[in-house]
Amino acid sequence: MSLYTRFPGGIHPHEGMNGKPVTAALPIEELRQPARVTIPLLQHIGAPAKALVKKGDSVKMGQKIGEAAGFVSAAVHSSVSGVVVDVQPCVLANGLQAECAIIDNDFKDEWVKRQPVKDPEKLDAKALSELAGEMGLVGLGGATFPYSVKLMPPRTKLDTLIVNGAECEPYLSADHQLMLSKAKEIVEGAKRMQVAFGIEKVYVGIEKNKPDAIELMTKLCEGDPSFIVAPVPVRYPQGGEKQLVYALTKRRVKTGGLPIDKGVLVVNVGSCYALYRAIYEGTPLIDRVVTVGGCVKRPANYLVRIGTPVQWLLDASEGLLPQARMMIYGGPMMGLAINRTDIPVTKGCSGITVLEKKLMPKPESSCIRCGRCITVCPMLLCPSDIDKAMRKSDFETAEKLGAMNCLECGACSWSCPAKRSLTQSCKTCKKVITEKRRQQRQREEAK
Repeated sequence: MSLYTRFPGGIHPHEGMNGKPVTAALPIEELRQPARVTIPLLQHIGAPAKALVKKGDSVKMGQKIGEAAGFVSAAVHSSVSGVVVDVQPCVLANGLQAECAIIDNDFKDEWVKRQPVKDPEKLDAKALSELAGEMGLVGLGGATFPYSVKLMPPRTKLDTLIVNGAECEPYLSADHQLMLSKAKEIVEGAKRMQVAFGIEKVYVGIEKNKPDAIELMTKLCEGDPSFIVAPVPVRYPQGGEKQLVYALTKRRVKTGGLPIDKGVLVVNVGSCYALYRAIYEGTPLIDRVVTVGGCVKRPANYLVRIGTPVQWLLDASEGLLPQARMMIYGGPMMGLAINRTDIPVTKGCSGITVLEKKLMPKPESSCIRCGRCITVCPMLLCPSDIDKAMRKSDFETAEKLGAMNCLECGACSWSCPAKRSLTQSCKTCKKVITEKRRQQRQREEAK
């Protein structure tokens, strides 16, 4: 069970003294509520939700305040009860503005009427998809892809479900602690998907640096031969969908393809738990576990209401240490550097990481053509050549080099001795190429 194929490339970043070994031992604490929450209507891949509330409206916990406004979109719900102060644009972690519902908390925690599913065992894929859409469920591993789309009945037969508990990102332990505290619920959520899709085999992929979670999950899955708890090598980005699929099944997902094309459905442990709550409690996605780690006085794993400002988490962790120099929304590899603390926690926020000076990015120098970025790239790309094309604005060449297949995992930038912004170059190429494709479609439709 411990010998699974390692995916190509990858790295094992050093985390320093305040990394995952510290937060992995910290049980989840329920963070006290802030007096005001700012809930973005765009917390997912796709179209922003359409506001259903306005200034002066009273709202209850779990009330839908944003309705999915497209095929790829997700509903948004209030995480507190109180009064809507305003619905206006606010700055998010990516530096862009999005419409947000600002709500003053009355601290009554008055819920809307919740309706658990009457016969959970009879849920099929279509019903599961509709429920996920109504409850605003998205991928909680970071991608935030709407589950109303992900759980739609597929055209191809699914034979494998992978529950992703790898959590390979340094410093973060939110999924680890969730597995320790909500293992039964996670397994039950996975079973509902297994039954709904008629899936034969379920893998629970967990990195070997989480032996307590592996042991607990193994005990819970005993007696069910269709469930296999799979300890996988500690290697970043092991939690990537394509990497985990290959590690557990040896199936290669083609360029531009999805795991579903190979008969595999991949879901994060947090998403399994959220689905369980939606089915058995009638609870929409209004909170999530967030790791606060690195250069803070008191690292912790918090259960946080969506819309809570970052500053509230830092205050609960007693502030920053003197050597703190950079704050990241998420993990150090795929997260976003932020310079303000009024940014709200969203569905996709798995952590707030604070780095010290010696772990901050260094100034870049000329490429020495060492090839390390090629060696570590899990998608077998040549990031240095993509970077070169981007700096020349040669996006056609960047596309031919496979820039659109970049996972944006950061392994190339981390390994580069010249400290080139390789991942950022790939991100820029993907944005430009995507925009050019969109413009091309519009021209073709106009003809």
